[in-house]
Amino acid sequence: MDIRQIDENYSVAGQINPDDVRDIAAEGFQAIICNRPDGEGGADQPDFAEIARVAEKAGLKTYYVPVAGGQLTQDDVDAMRAALDEAEGPVLAYCRSGTRSTNIYGIVQSQKRG
Repeated sequence: MDIRQIDENYSVAGQINPDDVRDIAAEGFQAIICNRPDGEGGADQPDFAEIARVAEKAGLKTYYVPVAGGQLTQDDVDAMRAALDEAEGPVLAYCRSGTRSTNIYGIVQSQKRG
């Protein structure tokens, strides 16, 4: 699992698996945001519900803000902002490669700055 830190409270990764959640919690993350729609990647992509179940047992909050590749909308940005506003502590967001999670975070921060 390749985690890339964007700032002190936000990092991104490519697709995670339920088995990764314990390590994510051990690294100090408090919340996970999924930016990848279920079923996007075929049979090897776990559903968000699987990850959420394991994360809840590990004490992590989870948020599902799916963004279809290349189809980012203002509603997606608003949902991401709401998730970030509610999440406490360091957040790990993931999608297929980490790119969508990086881009949507940048847009949220840009809009916050006005």
